[in-house]
Amino acid sequence: MPHRAPGSPGHNPGSYLTGKPIKYYRPRGSAEVRELIDNGFQAFNAGRLSEACHIFTDKMLEPEHDTTIGLTIAGALTPAGLGGCIIELLERGLVDFLISTGANLYHDLHYALNFTLHRGSPFLDDVKLYEQGIIRIYDVLFPATVLLETDAYVRDFLVRSGMSGPLSSAEFHYRLGLDLLERTPGSEEYSVLAQAAKAGVPIYTSSPGDSSIGMNIAYHQLMNQGTLMIDPNRDVNEVCAIILAGRKNGCVILGGGSPKNFYLQGQPTLWEVYGIPKGGNDYFIQITTDQVVWGGLSGATPAEAVSWGKVNPGVLPDTVVSYCDSTIAFPLFCEFVVGSERGRRARKALIHKRDGLVAELLRQAKESRDAPIEEQQPEIDRHR
Repeated sequence: MPHRAPGSPGHNPGSYLTGKPIKYYRPRGSAEVRELIDNGFQAFNAGRLSEACHIFTDKMLEPEHDTTIGLTIAGALTPAGLGGCIIELLERGLVDFLISTGANLYHDLHYALNFTLHRGSPFLDDVKLYEQGIIRIYDVLFPATVLLETDAYVRDFLVRSGMSGPLSSAEFHYRLGLDLLERTPGSEEYSVLAQAAKAGVPIYTSSPGDSSIGMNIAYHQLMNQGTLMIDPNRDVNEVCAIILAGRKNGCVILGGGSPKNFYLQGQPTLWEVYGIPKGGNDYFIQITTDQVVWGGLSGATPAEAVSWGKVNPGVLPDTVVSYCDSTIAFPLFCEFVVGSERGRRARKALIHKRDGLVAELLRQAKESRDAPIEEQQPEIDRHR
């Protein structure tokens, strides 16, 4: 029995859980929202959000560009109900791979397992919440038993799956998504992990140990002598291989943090480490509340990323940062995108192509290593 003993006699956690359930909202392509963004969002950060919508639909989704699109997810977005927006993009083939904090994927499991998160208040007494076994994520509330039962599912999955040895986080999340599809049929409609597995979209996490999923993998190793290990080297090489294979590359960054850098470091890894001059990302969209003045990566601008080779210097007009809370801006962005004439495209199903893409990365890296020294200097197309 855990020390907290949530829901122990004499407590009434239900008194805090009377708010409406938080559900995954699925955008429908509202014509009214498109009208608002086109004609009402004209300046300041509303203007930047409108610009982001058009960069995505008019350029990143242009069929001739064949852009490989990555979505990075930081912050507690799935507990806030934004998983439905992500599911819609995955189902429509509008995102080719994800990089997420482990926490977003762990909390996505609550929806897959049919647990309920509730709307609450950020101004509650947290000592009383603790005593009554209630977890608070700002104004999202749920009983601590949700954590314990989700943990139990993950640990059971680790034993049941028989996975062993090193593997990429994408392979782990794919196997986890397949398990959800088998054990909870229909969960692709309310789980990012399940929908990604069905759609063949790889999901990477930039810090595997920094979440409850990672905590339970550590338990599996300690208590069951499990040999499963998330191998960050495989993640780095798979993401680099996906970026290398893209005719054009673009990203949508929600928040910032480690997922942002894990995506953007792909281009420097190619030219700086492997000697392959890809040239930088072609498109860059970020929705964030972080500011550049603090000097952190989360607030770093696309212009700053140019100096690292993360963004092609010739495409800065096709980059934008909208300074807004993702829980506000991202659903609006998705409504606009889903309602556009390019609101659906063929899926790349990259989860099934990773071995071939990594083999091509290896081939080009060896070719670069063996080339004469004067041919190893990266060339950047500054006018592409």
